[in-house]
Amino acid sequence: MTSNIRNLILEEEAMMIEIRRFLHKYPEESFREIQTTNYIMEKLEQLDIPHHALLPTGLAAEIKGKHPGKTVALRADIDALEVEEKNEFPYKSKVKGLMHASGHDAHTAMLLTAAKVLSQMKDDIHGSIKLIFQPGEVILGGAKQFVDQGVLDDVDNIFGLHIWSGAPSKTVSCPTGPYFASADSFSVQFIGESGHAAQPQRAVDATIMMTQYINDIQTIISRNTRATSPVVITVGKAVSGSHFNIISGQSLIEGTVRTFDNEIRDFVCERLEHMAEKVAEMHGGQVEFDYQKITDPLVNDGKSSKLVKDIVGSYFGEEAYHEMVPTTISDDFSFYLNQTPGAYATIGSSNSPETSYPHHSDRFDIDESALVVGAELHVRYALEYLKQNQQI
Repeated sequence: MTSNIRNLILEEEAMMIEIRRFLHKYPEESFREIQTTNYIMEKLEQLDIPHHALLPTGLAAEIKGKHPGKTVALRADIDALEVEEKNEFPYKSKVKGLMHASGHDAHTAMLLTAAKVLSQMKDDIHGSIKLIFQPGEVILGGAKQFVDQGVLDDVDNIFGLHIWSGAPSKTVSCPTGPYFASADSFSVQFIGESGHAAQPQRAVDATIMMTQYINDIQTIISRNTRATSPVVITVGKAVSGSHFNIISGQSLIEGTVRTFDNEIRDFVCERLEHMAEKVAEMHGGQVEFDYQKITDPLVNDGKSSKLVKDIVGSYFGEEAYHEMVPTTISDDFSFYLNQTPGAYATIGSSNSPETSYPHHSDRFDIDESALVVGAELHVRYALEYLKQNQQI
């Protein structure tokens, strides 16, 4: 049966697309994926695959092979984004302000399809395959909650994948080492003294402190970090003032830091705080600084990423492997890789202008024929890993 995997998946392609489109029509926000969780449970019950709910949403399931062996986990994320969809196809989101604008609907459909195929192959499986349907990836918190609940306690290796609109459809990338960046947030509140716009000498202008700080922190990248170690510092929110003729007494900045190097990550945090303090001191104001580490860099294990590359070469053809450079986008799959060896791959999903919009775009869509590649890669990774580690 293992030689017939592709045909088994192709037999399920229409159903896989139907699952993806249903989920696309009914997206749910992070940690509120109640109907999505119930839908997945119903599909697993139809396949007679044991499963149990986790908190606050999402679930884990397990396919036990006939033979003893190790346990490999496969993960899909299930939440959507707060985006108002502008596409006009029949399966457009029916939930105002929510959209599967990053492909999590596709991830769920691929893993459910892989689960159906694997459930038919128990006689060939040496070990167990855990299926993880995880909430809250969009806010980079679901994986940690699942790890804290013990979802990896009996797992020897883990694999996940992400649809990728920036790569040609049906290509696979899974480089060894850092692939996705860490994601941190920072906030800076400058406190001055408000006053009349016509008498600036009697006020301490929080807007001036804010704008100077926004300009100054870019020198952290241009003058304080190695050019060979990518860092992104982005201010996404800047708020100050209430009226055209009032000098602002308070301003607020919120931003994010992305990097692949934890040492540089700590250095940037220190510099951001130090510069905020000095700007406030120079202008006679005060500052409140906060920095939150959200998720670590996602680092692929060498043996696991090689396994992915070998599978692609053997079953999809060498031309299907299209290794991408690391991206400063983040994914909380890093929490799993901090606990156990594994790999995270991307599956190209672009074959037209309509399927080339960036992730999180209100016009995001995918080439659905790429779903077959993702589902087959899930199946083959699980089987090949267990085969390599089977008990004799």
